[in-house]
Amino acid sequence: MKFLEYYPFKEDKGITNKNLFFIAGPCVIETEKICLKVAEKLAEVANTFKIVIIFKASFDKANRTSINSYRGPGIKKGLNILKKIKEKTSLPVLTDIHLPEQAEEVSQVADVIQIPAFLCRQTDLLVSAAKTKKIVNIKKGQFMSPQDMKFSIEKAGKRVWLTERGTFFGYNRLVVDFTSIPVLKTFGTPVVFDATHSVQIPGGGNGCSLGNREYAIPLAKAAVCMGADGLFFEVHPTPQKALCDRDNTISLKDFIENVPLFLELYNKFR
Repeated sequence: MKFLEYYPFKEDKGITNKNLFFIAGPCVIETEKICLKVAEKLAEVANTFKIVIIFKASFDKANRTSINSYRGPGIKKGLNILKKIKEKTSLPVLTDIHLPEQAEEVSQVADVIQIPAFLCRQTDLLVSAAKTKKIVNIKKGQFMSPQDMKFSIEKAGKRVWLTERGTFFGYNRLVVDFTSIPVLKTFGTPVVFDATHSVQIPGGGNGCSLGNREYAIPLAKAAVCMGADGLFFEVHPTPQKALCDRDNTISLKDFIENVPLFLELYNKFR
C-alpha cells in the first residue's frame, strides 16, 4: 500500500480521508526485531482493511522522568531501523524530533515528523519541521487549551495534524476533554486522538510514569464518536516488558482485535 494513495489530508481540500487512519507502534525503538514484528502485523491489518496505518517509534525519548530511564538507540541507528521498516513493510513511518537541527535528517526517512507535547510551542522546532515539507504532527501540550493550538499551526505551516493527548488535572493526573476534538477540527487540520498517552499517570511512579491501559480503548471509541480522524496507540507484543510507557501501552493483539470496531464507529458517526 502506498501512503499517498490513502493520504488523509490534502492542503488544498482539507480533510479528504474516507476512513479512519491509525498511528501505532512501540513508544521507543527497543530492537530492530521487535519493531519489525510489530510493523509486519500492522502492515497485514492495513492491507486487509485498506486503511492507513503509520508505524510510530521514537529514536530518542528526551523527556523521560529519570536520567536512568532507557531513551532509545539514538538518531543514526534509529533512522536506519525505521528505513528498514519502510522497505520491508511499505508502511509510512512517524518519529519525533526534539531539536531543530534534527528535522532535515529525520525528513530523509520519516513521512510524518512529530512534535512532542511538551515542545508544541517551541518556535524554532516547529519552523524547522515545516521547512522539510513533511506532514508535521503536533501533539497538543497537556497545559494547552485547544483554542491556542492555532498559534502552533501558524508556526508549522499547512501540512499539519493535531493530536489530543489529555490535559493536566492537578499533579500526576490527566483527563480528556473530548470537546477539544471538534474545537481542533475548526482549524481545518486532521485531528488525532492519542489513546495511550491520555491514560498515562505522568511521573507517578517514583522516577517513571505509570498508566491505566484498560481505559485506552474505551477512550478511543469516544474520540471516534466525537469526530477524530485518526487514532494513536502505543502497542507492543508484551507491554509489561516495554522499556518505555509500559503501563499505558496496549498489546498488539488488543489493538488488532479492535480495529474493525473503530472502523465501524467511524462509519456510523460520519
